[in-house]
Amino acid sequence: MNYFSISDNALLFRRRGELAELRPWGRGIRVRATMNHAFTSADWALSEKVPTKNGQISISEDGSEASVAAGGIRAVISAYGRICYYRQSDGALLLKEYYRSWDHGTEGWKDLDTIVQQRIAARSYKNVGGDHWRISLRFEASEKERIYGMGQYQQSGLNLKGSHLDLVQKNTQASVPFMMSSLGYGLLWNNPAVGTASFATNETEFTAEASPQIDLWITCGDTPAQITEQYTEVTGRVPMMPDWAMGFWQCKLRYQSQDEVLQIARRYHEMGVPLSVIVIDFFHWTQQGEWKFDPVYFPDPAAMVRELHSMGIRLMVSIWPTVDHSSENYREMYEWDLLVRANRGMNITMDCWGLESFIDPTNPKAREFLWQKAEEHYLRYGVDLFWLDEAEPEYTAPDFDLYRYYDGNALSCANEYPVRYAQAFYDGMKKEGIENPINLIRCAWAGSQKYGALVWSGDVPSTFTYLRYQLTAGLNMGMAGIAWWTADIGGFHGGNVHDPAFQELLCRWFQFGAFCPVMRLHGDRDPHKKPLGTSGGGMVASGADNEIWSYTPEMQEMMTYYIRLRESMKDYLRQTMKEAHEKGTPVIRPLFYDNPEDPAVQDVEDEYLFGHDLCVAPVLTAGTVCRKVVLPAGNWIEYETGRKFSGDQTIEVSAPMVRIPLFVREGAQVFKS
Repeated sequence: MNYFSISDNALLFRRRGELAELRPWGRGIRVRATMNHAFTSADWALSEKVPTKNGQISISEDGSEASVAAGGIRAVISAYGRICYYRQSDGALLLKEYYRSWDHGTEGWKDLDTIVQQRIAARSYKNVGGDHWRISLRFEASEKERIYGMGQYQQSGLNLKGSHLDLVQKNTQASVPFMMSSLGYGLLWNNPAVGTASFATNETEFTAEASPQIDLWITCGDTPAQITEQYTEVTGRVPMMPDWAMGFWQCKLRYQSQDEVLQIARRYHEMGVPLSVIVIDFFHWTQQGEWKFDPVYFPDPAAMVRELHSMGIRLMVSIWPTVDHSSENYREMYEWDLLVRANRGMNITMDCWGLESFIDPTNPKAREFLWQKAEEHYLRYGVDLFWLDEAEPEYTAPDFDLYRYYDGNALSCANEYPVRYAQAFYDGMKKEGIENPINLIRCAWAGSQKYGALVWSGDVPSTFTYLRYQLTAGLNMGMAGIAWWTADIGGFHGGNVHDPAFQELLCRWFQFGAFCPVMRLHGDRDPHKKPLGTSGGGMVASGADNEIWSYTPEMQEMMTYYIRLRESMKDYLRQTMKEAHEKGTPVIRPLFYDNPEDPAVQDVEDEYLFGHDLCVAPVLTAGTVCRKVVLPAGNWIEYETGRKFSGDQTIEVSAPMVRIPLFVREGAQVFKS
């Protein structure tokens, strides 16, 4: 029997109730499989228009196998449904699905394709209702493989081999399911369902709790850069970052009034310290779900914005997707089905200073409604920067079977929430003629980057442990296609401004933050200040002062130094951001990203490249005043001392508390004098 056919430039396989499709897709192959009669029309993260008729499809004469080739990778599927992936240039096996078969009377469980009575198959389906299935997809594991990407997880290890990851969005966690393998392939699990990914030594497995189909995209390349470029061709790339966004951003939890915002901005201006953006955090509004300034505390937003702009400072305001049931917009949004629904019980998704429901950005009408409110209450005053907080969203009870989106049961699509949330503002801003939208957002999924998403790592604790985790998070986010990433300088929770231990941490975090895609000082500092009132914009307390003059004179001098150093990098930053825009290249990346053939840097996880020509070695532990640095191939100059070093060696350098070890590639123009 022949189980293969070719239709619409795709290879189809039908057997035992399963339908599979292998289709050329850009410089890679899209693979779908289902136990339903047909596939859904959703392309999910594969949103870009790319060639889908650029490959080669063949079926063997005896019908024992068929293949699809595109973009340097070749997929071969057997008559029993097993798919193996090969590099076309040399025929090397990159990845193969996991099968175990029982061959009676010979060797027992075997890895072969024969007619058998029993088998452990790579693709499994368990019906969970209607046309949705609990799905798993398994691959053979390689012990020597290193795996990167997959988004942001709070852990120290950059190499994900041996990790088990929940594919679910949480505060401080962003599931962006694109993995990059040291074997030379990249794989997107193109499925927004809640699930897991496991990179064990015996198998690699992806699962989805409820989905109509398996959906993945796979490519291969000779370098990490080539794989990233091919991946971002099909999922999108960041806009070009505006020049003003490359400077220093000032933020805290929380500026309570218009007067306070202007006092802070004026002081930076009077000191001559460059400030690009000042941020107004949550509860500047009258109520959750009203998305407007409370006139008691912000009586003249237009005048505030005009004065900030006169000083060369942009204003960003916080947006939450929460709609309190007492909000002026709740009834209308509820009646028009613009909110996430509860499948049972009360229609409440969050309990936070009241009872709230989340807006449902998977509904195009909800995206339009949200943007219309932002346009009416912020854009009209000149506010064109938005901080999209709570973007997971952060359910009080994260039981996804309770909730339903416009796109379906939350179990099947919850991970796309931050993409559509970002899209609401990106589409609205583009419609208003804003050329390169950029919005700060607390979460991401595959493809978020194309909507101007500047992802920050959420409400992380103020500890050295979490400083270390942020380096890992930022590097893996970059390799998952999220080129714009940052973290709260100093961490968010638990830093007392008078504590010498926190002051040391803040120094080290500030130095690291100066060499992140965006440099933003933020945090909920202790000791707290009392609220200004009991309702609206006055009901929530403020943390301690968090400006550069809020700390010791030595710290202020250090912070000013790095703010100015950041300004001196603008030409270099512009070229780095242009490459992210045009090729998807991460702004920060591991040493091996630019040096894939250099064995000395393959396992270095506590340094990184900022662009191509700056090697950064942050101090990630308390009490450290010197550290070892592995230098990649080439010649390098230590920025602070001017000492020259040849690459491919490990050196030990001084790291006083007010300086971070930096190395500039010889001949490169990184800093302006």
